[in-house]
Amino acid sequence: MSRKKIRTTFLFIITSIFFFATLYHLYLRDSISTVQFINDYDLHPSSPLLHISTTPPTPPPPPPKITITISTKTNNNNNLIINENISSPITPLITPLITPLPNQIPSVSILMPDHWEVYVIVSPDYTPLISPHHTYICVYGNANVSAPAIPAGELQFPARSLFKCQFPKRARRKNPFKQPTLTKVTVNNNVITTPLELTEDMLRWTFLVYDSLTTDDDVVLFVKGLNNRQGINRDPNEFNCIFGYEGNMVIRTNVTSSMQEVFRCNRPDLTVFGKGERVMVSIEVVLPVRVVVPSVAYYNEPRKLGSNEKSERARLCACTMVYNVGKFLKEWVLYHSRIGVEKFVLYDNDSDDDLRRVVDELVQEGYDVKTYFWLWPKTQEAGFSHSAIYAKDSCSWMMYIDVDEFVHSPLWSNVSRPSKSLLHSLLPNPKNLQDRSFVKRQVAEVSIPCYEFGPSNRRSHPITGVTQGYNCRRKMENRHKSIVYLDAIDHSLLNVIHHFILKQGYKEKKVNVREMAVNHYKFQAWPEFKAKFRRRVSAYVIDWTKELNPRSNDRTPGLGFSPVEPKGWPMKFCEVYDNGLRDLTWRWFARKAPMPLRYRMAWQR
Repeated sequence: MSRKKIRTTFLFIITSIFFFATLYHLYLRDSISTVQFINDYDLHPSSPLLHISTTPPTPPPPPPKITITISTKTNNNNNLIINENISSPITPLITPLITPLPNQIPSVSILMPDHWEVYVIVSPDYTPLISPHHTYICVYGNANVSAPAIPAGELQFPARSLFKCQFPKRARRKNPFKQPTLTKVTVNNNVITTPLELTEDMLRWTFLVYDSLTTDDDVVLFVKGLNNRQGINRDPNEFNCIFGYEGNMVIRTNVTSSMQEVFRCNRPDLTVFGKGERVMVSIEVVLPVRVVVPSVAYYNEPRKLGSNEKSERARLCACTMVYNVGKFLKEWVLYHSRIGVEKFVLYDNDSDDDLRRVVDELVQEGYDVKTYFWLWPKTQEAGFSHSAIYAKDSCSWMMYIDVDEFVHSPLWSNVSRPSKSLLHSLLPNPKNLQDRSFVKRQVAEVSIPCYEFGPSNRRSHPITGVTQGYNCRRKMENRHKSIVYLDAIDHSLLNVIHHFILKQGYKEKKVNVREMAVNHYKFQAWPEFKAKFRRRVSAYVIDWTKELNPRSNDRTPGLGFSPVEPKGWPMKFCEVYDNGLRDLTWRWFARKAPMPLRYRMAWQR
């Protein structure tokens, strides 16, 4: 045998050994117990050896059948009801909860699109038992791995605890993706046991009924995956609203409006269900194929915005969606409360800063500030639609601006002290708006132009606040923000960029910049701007690092798609020096301070 053949044979033998050794290693790795995975996560620095039973679980029973409501009769509430149980391939309203074993918490999970994150929603009946002193984990039984469950907040109507879990890489190889089992870690004789259970497929954020709100007349659903194209909405006749209890029987009602992610339905007659039973609600697609959208929403009695002080309807409120704005909030609330805003409604988009502490401080100081936990990503317009219903009985007018936006008028330059009448003077007489005989193209929405301010040569957040720290802006106005009369909003709740469509008989008034403007401190010092733009709540730029909607006004000119400070950022967008609001807030809010400071603003800590 030649040397060449010997060498080839030798290489083949070595390669074969390496190949089979690799396969054996992969086999051993896939058989690693969940114990080791939990230890990798370091759930508890002093945790004893963790043990998870690997006994093959009993397969769960098949999903319950759903009653098809075949009927040509309707009752007074446009409900379609049938008492016969007819098998149907329709997807249940929600993934059925597995009967919990010891330590196992009944829950339902949603796979979110960003960073392989899973939202785990605890059953409303079990939520009162959730303790902040316990440790919880998500067990992915089909992949035999787990991850820490991090408390994230509480959904409302009904109250439900929510956890976040990462979706481990090893579990992503097991398709279809199964729902994790939320488990309480308990210590018993230095051993932690966590039963594994087969579960249903995870719900997907891209196709989901994620919230609902009941009015005196109908039910409003918030739905992902049906009206996917901006400006193009499907006909309401393509859908039904369905109400059901554990999938055993459902009631159908008509859909009266389908706009963006907002669907409105006739209220059902729920006397057919047991008193006090929790009833889930969803959307059924009739055309082209009959299917029920998975849901985590429940039917509830009408809910309204509460008040910290007085119960009467405020003339002017302000609503915004926020994420990590603790350091900016006090300045925004103090300023606008002094010029006429009576209540503030914050839709908290999953903040993890000190927002709650700042809100508590403001409430203790007498300001009426309410937060609504709204964790759903990129749903700003849906959140504003929700607020138009939720706050309607507590507020007459609602101002929709962001926390980095401040309304002011050049006409106030000689006003020595702020007054609540400054904003109220913009609004029509409420008696005229309520008199339908008078309402003939009555103004019900005031549109205010915006000026966009740049970093103004700042390299860090100004401790005196944004109104004092930024004074250089673009020359031309960009966009408008609105103050809207909530009773005049169209039935569809359609809104685009802080503006609502109005009912017939009402009109919008556009204010001239010489009368009123919004200072939008959009392009701040680079550390602040980078943190803000990385996690925007806008629906139009989902991820600023991807080339999606590159011409959107939410894009920053010259920034590109990478989080790198552009050259010359401190003086970007600086075309006109504008000290109008800077001088005004100094006159209204500057206070003498002991040395070494000569002064401080009213909102400084």
